[in-house]
Amino acid sequence: MGFWNWMKSRKTRADPTNSTAGSMYRAYYGYTTSGKTVTERSSMQVSAVYACVRVLSEAVASLPLHLYREEGKGSKVKATEHPLYFLLHDEPNEEMTAYTFWETLMTHLLLWGNAYVQIIRNGKGEVISLYPLMPNRMTVDRDEDGHIYYQYLWSKSTDAPTLKDTVVKLTPHEVMHIAGLGFDGLVGYSPIAMAKNSIGLSMACEEYGSKFFANGAAPSGVLEHPGILKDPERVRDSWQAAFGGSQNAGKVAVLEEGMKYSPISINPQEAQFLDTRKFQIDEIARIFRVPPHMIGDLDHSNYSTLEEQSLEFVTYSLQPWLIRIEAAISRSLLTREEKGVFFARFNVDGLLRGNYASRMQGYATGIGNGFMSVNDVRRLENWDLLSEEEGGDLYLVNGSMTPLKNAGASYGLNLDNDSGDSNSGEDTGKENVEEEQMGAGEGTAGNSRGRESPARRKKSTGKPADSRRRKR
Repeated sequence: MGFWNWMKSRKTRADPTNSTAGSMYRAYYGYTTSGKTVTERSSMQVSAVYACVRVLSEAVASLPLHLYREEGKGSKVKATEHPLYFLLHDEPNEEMTAYTFWETLMTHLLLWGNAYVQIIRNGKGEVISLYPLMPNRMTVDRDEDGHIYYQYLWSKSTDAPTLKDTVVKLTPHEVMHIAGLGFDGLVGYSPIAMAKNSIGLSMACEEYGSKFFANGAAPSGVLEHPGILKDPERVRDSWQAAFGGSQNAGKVAVLEEGMKYSPISINPQEAQFLDTRKFQIDEIARIFRVPPHMIGDLDHSNYSTLEEQSLEFVTYSLQPWLIRIEAAISRSLLTREEKGVFFARFNVDGLLRGNYASRMQGYATGIGNGFMSVNDVRRLENWDLLSEEEGGDLYLVNGSMTPLKNAGASYGLNLDNDSGDSNSGEDTGKENVEEEQMGAGEGTAGNSRGRESPARRKKSTGKPADSRRRKR
């Protein structure tokens, strides 16, 4: 009975909601409340959107991506002999470097919410090439048995798909799918589509500012004539040609025949144009979770907080994307047997490093406590390594560190003797006498130990000072 229920659930399982093609795509994109049409391409004309996409995509592309092999007991080594290592770290295909490849995929993720990669395999099933696919041409669906498959509209152009495009059906074995935030766990939704009204407002503000300066930075108005004009269009065109445009700003207007100019538009300051533009920068930075100072907005930042915000950028902005990419690599590019041995990881150590003084202090702590060697530090700083004869790979521990139970031995104390009798005091007194006698014999006029007062010596030894002199 359980088997048939399982089969029924597979056939009645909901299809994945595809946000990059079909009616769903058109529903989320399109006109906004500001009256502007927002698409993934038009949104890149907004400087804040372009800056956020560029910061995130370039940051991910600049991180080294390595394929590691587990060696047991928590150790790992770079699996440079694995065919995937070269594809992930250097060249995924004959046309792209790894930097361009990951930058392109991150741009797809940030604009469409999904990134698709075609996997090319040889006869042995080994991955030999990886090619990015345009998300706006991909459709994700299920067959009658509930299995996921992909339909790609192939064309030489990267523009919107047309009816002339060739439909190519791909299996999950041929596609690596990196999905962003979504509702069904299979397909991600576009951040641009979700925030289209905020982006549309930014586009409307930019258009308003552009038209404002195109009109000579002067509000539009009405030319009033006391009589009846035979050709009002000619008068308007003549006025626009003489005083329109930023190149005509500041010109003196001469009105004839009793004409009068009356402005009708509100002042940009009254419309809070500049404040709206500044707020939209923060709004878009919030959408992509990018610190405003990284896209040029320093109004809310100072030097003391910049380093902390940069570390938060790695932890809360980059890390979720990196985990998605690493998980997709493991799921789509590694075999079942390899998944327990190999794994891909981005190296973010370079972004987590602080300033020079903080790094040196951290390195000193690592070397002094034995969990870093000199060569470990030199690798992080990209310096030449020291040879084995020079001790570059030695792990050292500070010699002054002593277990707490043995701390008293350094001062001649027997901490295991709990009797508390006076013998220990007498022994200590004898040691003090011997030390003082040695100091007196070696002391000079400037030696404080050789010039101790009799009262001081009497207090420390319990013997009269005169008897000590006679003894010497």
